[in-house]
Amino acid sequence: MRIISGYLRGRKINPPKGLPVRPTTDMAKEALFNVLTNRFHFEKIRVLDLFTGTGSIALEFISRGVDNLVAVDQNNRCIGFLNEMADKFKLTNLRVVRDNVFKFIGRKHEAFDIIFADPPYDMAKLEEMPKMILESGLLKEHGYFILEHPSYMDFENEAYFMEKRKYGQTAFSFFQAP
Repeated sequence: MRIISGYLRGRKINPPKGLPVRPTTDMAKEALFNVLTNRFHFEKIRVLDLFTGTGSIALEFISRGVDNLVAVDQNNRCIGFLNEMADKFKLTNLRVVRDNVFKFIGRKHEAFDIIFADPPYDMAKLEEMPKMILESGLLKEHGYFILEHPSYMDFENEAYFMEKRKYGQTAFSFFQAP
């Protein structure tokens, strides 16, 4: 894995073996950021990365100029690895939180412009994620929630659904807060 663009461009992300993750492919990540680059000024937004895993998406956002990012995962090894990357790259704009994502969502926080979630594809509550996020108050007005999921899943009938982008077996569904 690598960071595709920004001031950390080309840096390798080499997570330890055995992490319980399914990292977003570079192809899918590049496509996602091509969409977002045309819609947001990264220097002016606040981002939440849920189920951060290796932190690949979080690091990509930071590399592109986001100066306020919160990354949440409950796995100690994932959190430890992302903290190592934050130290290695001297990132002061990344806050890494070890927490159960659903408990985190249930607490009050300052709202975010973008919330990205890459939950395990076999997670029982995967289909409930859009409604949970959009009803949580965590998303700013007109903010985006982006859910990474298996390409066979369809969220088109969910409230505030905008579009779905497919990249092989992976898809991103975009939702916009009212």
